[in-house]
Amino acid sequence: MKQKIVFMVINMNIGGTEKALLNLINEMPKDRYEITVLLLEKRGGFLEAIPDGVRVEYVTEYPAIKKMLHHAPHRTILEKIRAGKFIQAFNLTLLYGVAKVKKERSLYYQYVLKDVAPLQTNYDLAVAYAGPMDLITYFVAKKIQATKKAQWIHFDIDKIGFTKHFAKKWYPQFDKVFVVSAEGKAKFIDKLPGLQSKTAVFLNTISPTVIQEEAVKGPGFQDDFTGIRILTVGRLTMEKGQDLAIKALAKLIDAGYNVRWYCVGDGGARKEYERMVDHHGLHDHFVFLGADANPYTYMKDCDIYVQPSRHEGYCITLAEAKILKKPIITTDFTGAMEQIEHGKTGLIVPVAAQQLYEAIKQVINHPELIDEFSLNLAQQATHRHTEWWKMKQLL
Repeated sequence: MKQKIVFMVINMNIGGTEKALLNLINEMPKDRYEITVLLLEKRGGFLEAIPDGVRVEYVTEYPAIKKMLHHAPHRTILEKIRAGKFIQAFNLTLLYGVAKVKKERSLYYQYVLKDVAPLQTNYDLAVAYAGPMDLITYFVAKKIQATKKAQWIHFDIDKIGFTKHFAKKWYPQFDKVFVVSAEGKAKFIDKLPGLQSKTAVFLNTISPTVIQEEAVKGPGFQDDFTGIRILTVGRLTMEKGQDLAIKALAKLIDAGYNVRWYCVGDGGARKEYERMVDHHGLHDHFVFLGADANPYTYMKDCDIYVQPSRHEGYCITLAEAKILKKPIITTDFTGAMEQIEHGKTGLIVPVAAQQLYEAIKQVINHPELIDEFSLNLAQQATHRHTEWWKMKQLL
């Protein structure tokens, strides 16, 4: 009889967390496990990439409660007053006040999710995979019945809205807390030392064979540019630092370098970044390629790969660029030094446009570095990063 496992995420947008989930699922023997992906939203460029045989389910009530979950409570209260729902507004005001005094946001989740029935299936393992996200944690803890439960942490908890009080109450209800880098684990244990015994590193799953196969399938660059191609892959958000890339590019162009910077990804900051490109006069130099489920042809064909992120958990695009032996320049976010050896397989710089500019200039002015970094990466063992056995121990 197959064991039942459910992974809960927000949606299947094209991003590192979702890619890591797909890679992990592909590693799991389908003849032994019945896998379900539970989504809050039915959207995302990776929806079609979910393997055949994997169940996909949705929290059907989510569209109706999304505003309450993501808007400030006072805004929801005002909307209810305007709609003449005075009793609901009063109850919500009282609840919000109590939750704020007690620093207990789960009281608010309890109210908002009161009409969401628990899942009917009893699972062997339930995973709050999109973490740390308090709503996902609370839902898995309260609305899913499972013999064992695991909490994932994909991001730098010093940089995002990590709620220590919430985590201190709810994370002990999970059998395991997986963090995607050793540095990230250290930060987590520093905040919650009482959870050290149940916390472990679980590197994002990477398949070199799949990446190398996909790298020859896509169309790749379609322009006739003959200079230095720089590539960045990631959602267009302040977190990923494309604004730093635009500023660094402006400096390179002003200095006379023949470069073009390509950006694979989409996101909420695109319009702002397009305005930055306009402001710096970089229309012919910074190219928005949009979201692409297969960025590997671009990676294979670029000259330099740059990861300008302000923070990460375990940067999966950095790991993918390594597999394709690209010379890499990355900012010094959590986990970067676990992937790149500064001066040997790439350059690690502070999170600043000036430092990115100086590093790119160094590589362009010393082309032997491109060959050196690529050769050193080629000499490293490239193997499938899979730590499925760590999860298997919970079953």
